[in-house]
Amino acid sequence: MDKILIVDDNPTICDALSLLLSLHHYQAICCHTPEQAIEIVREQNIALVIQDMNFQADTTSGEEGKTLFYQLRNHQADLPVILITAWTHLAMAVTLVKDGAADYLSKPWDDAKLLLSITNLLELQELRQQNYYLQQQQQQRVKSLEQLDLCGLIYASTAMQQLLEMCKQVAQAEISVLISGPNGAGKEKIAQIIQANSKRKSQPFIKVNVGALPIELMEAELFGAEAGAYTGATQKRIGRFEAADGGTLFLDEIAELPLSGQVKLLRVLQTGEFERLGSHKTRKINVRVISATNGNLLALIAEGKFREDLFYRLNVIELALPALHERLDDIIPLAQYFLNIDKTEFSPALTQALLSHPWSGNVRELENACQRAKLLSSGQTLSPQHFGLNETNFTHLSHSACHKNEPSKNEIEQALILNNGVIAQVARQLGLSRQALYRRMNKYGISP
Repeated sequence: MDKILIVDDNPTICDALSLLLSLHHYQAICCHTPEQAIEIVREQNIALVIQDMNFQADTTSGEEGKTLFYQLRNHQADLPVILITAWTHLAMAVTLVKDGAADYLSKPWDDAKLLLSITNLLELQELRQQNYYLQQQQQQRVKSLEQLDLCGLIYASTAMQQLLEMCKQVAQAEISVLISGPNGAGKEKIAQIIQANSKRKSQPFIKVNVGALPIELMEAELFGAEAGAYTGATQKRIGRFEAADGGTLFLDEIAELPLSGQVKLLRVLQTGEFERLGSHKTRKINVRVISATNGNLLALIAEGKFREDLFYRLNVIELALPALHERLDDIIPLAQYFLNIDKTEFSPALTQALLSHPWSGNVRELENACQRAKLLSSGQTLSPQHFGLNETNFTHLSHSACHKNEPSKNEIEQALILNNGVIAQVARQLGLSRQALYRRMNKYGISP
């Protein structure tokens, strides 16, 4: 409950204001002198002050109230102060409002106007505190990633910031990582960042697109083959696992690995041992495996197409890479990077078109669109048409662009769990006021 300090030498005024505030769920604290007011503000967490301008019966100049106001501001610069007096001095009122007074009301006051002013000021104060908290949080996050090798990754979104924080923690751990996300979103780049910031950064980083390997050659590619192991194998072949010894092996499109290959991969992960195709000699390796998929491995397990025991070996920790349309703040910085131009060269229409496009092909599609624009613009001012985007389709921002900070039901529920149900902390984490959070909880049927 917010504490509101009432400073007035008239006990009747204090009683009336206290009753009004208590009826609207505020905690009122009263005092009658400026000295008492300063002491209370120093010792208690006061959310707002309602102060008189005169404290002696024979004084109507407002100088006492003016002095108190500046003392309060010196103690706490952002403390909302409502000035209230029976003797209205317009010039003084203008001066004090310019110097930060929140409102200036005359006695007798209008209850509805006073309550509206209090509500607005407290919500504004809460937003300021939330913005400060979020800025501090963002600065801490940026600082925590200062030493992280980003391998040229371009980003600006909070979602990618949080993912990179996880990458930093995961990189130093000798565990298998599964990166999930749609095609073209940048899963290989995330794997590269993990390798570059790991203890294995100076060792080999071998990349394999499992989906591009012919089925009949997949085992030979991964585990190697002796000469004569199959038709056309005229010489010994070193497999990708052997080539990655001491380093990291990135297996992209892991869902495409056939069951026969899954059995061998499981054994390597369990024992660190394998045999080349056509050989009975067991070889031992030390390889960290990072895998990636755009598919639903759990669904494949249910269909009998993917081994459950292999899934849990690969998925010691999962990093979920959001689609580009889920991290709108990354679109313009990425387009700037691909085009090698400054943001000022993006017109409002172009910016709107880029943010509104669904980008089903993710970063890869955006890069291709930028290459097209560079080719077709020929020094002209860039337009949506140069990117293959129809400007008439983007008279308004898409729903997702307009509501990019709107938390989902799942995000609210997760935040409640992480913050042990403390509404103020959840609201700060989600960048909402408490009232806004309650409205969304009511909307989704979430119990406080």
